[in-house]
Amino acid sequence: MINLKPEVVAQLERVLSSVEMLLPRAVPAVDWAGCHAANWRRHSFSGYLEPVRATDPVRLDQLLGVDEQKSALISNTRQFLQGLPANNALLWGSRGTGKSSLVKALLNEYARDGLRIIQVEKEDLVHIAEIFAAVEDQPYRFIMLCDDLTFEHGELAYKMLKSALDGSVYSAPDNVLIYVTSNRRYLLPEYEDDYLGGKYVKGQLQQSEMQDEKSSLPDRFGLWIAFHVFTQDRYLDAVKLCIEAWGIRLGCQLPWSKELELAAIRWSHDKSKRCGRTAYQFSKHWVGRALLR
Repeated sequence: MINLKPEVVAQLERVLSSVEMLLPRAVPAVDWAGCHAANWRRHSFSGYLEPVRATDPVRLDQLLGVDEQKSALISNTRQFLQGLPANNALLWGSRGTGKSSLVKALLNEYARDGLRIIQVEKEDLVHIAEIFAAVEDQPYRFIMLCDDLTFEHGELAYKMLKSALDGSVYSAPDNVLIYVTSNRRYLLPEYEDDYLGGKYVKGQLQQSEMQDEKSSLPDRFGLWIAFHVFTQDRYLDAVKLCIEAWGIRLGCQLPWSKELELAAIRWSHDKSKRCGRTAYQFSKHWVGRALLR
């Protein structure tokens, strides 16, 4: 038996504590039978899947003004669930128009059919190969969701996602699709001089090199789905639906009125946006004040 001096023992304990902090956190494997969604959490040089205990309860029939978008993504997701060819999808457009809510509603609709979601932040896309490896042998179908994604030039995460979509070394297994939401169509900032340098080749105008490079990532998504602001009528329909939902939830009657309609329109003018998010925020404001009175 070796007798170590107390100061040596203390130093070894400090070294072991430091090493322990660098090692991946010991966590149990996700039980996908009872867990429908998880987040990828970084830890030191790696990471782990953390179950999401409560998910957004939004349903497909609650999303108004996005019928075409719903139809396209539902069809693609059902193809995926049935083992048929399906595309990675880019949902882009104005903020608050239902991009993220649509993906969450798909989970609520098809979780019983084996659909699961893994949400990944931009900074964690460098671990994309590890994320794929964590679920490739599972008997479920996974959507890897990157929500509100934007890049700056030269980011490593941009290159990793590009490689994964391109089917290279980091390509997704058969049971994983990638859905991305973004306010930017090209996922990168656009500048006026991006369009300079275009040239005619055999009578057709070709993109500039910068514009061609910016479109190289979104081009790798097989499905592009655009979201736009609502017309006033669609916005008011969304407000009505939200008001009705609050009435059912709180067990009270909240009748529609001209006063309510005008207040909803003024609210959208103040927010400078007619979209589902604005309608939901107004409904909370109106219902809360009405019941308080």
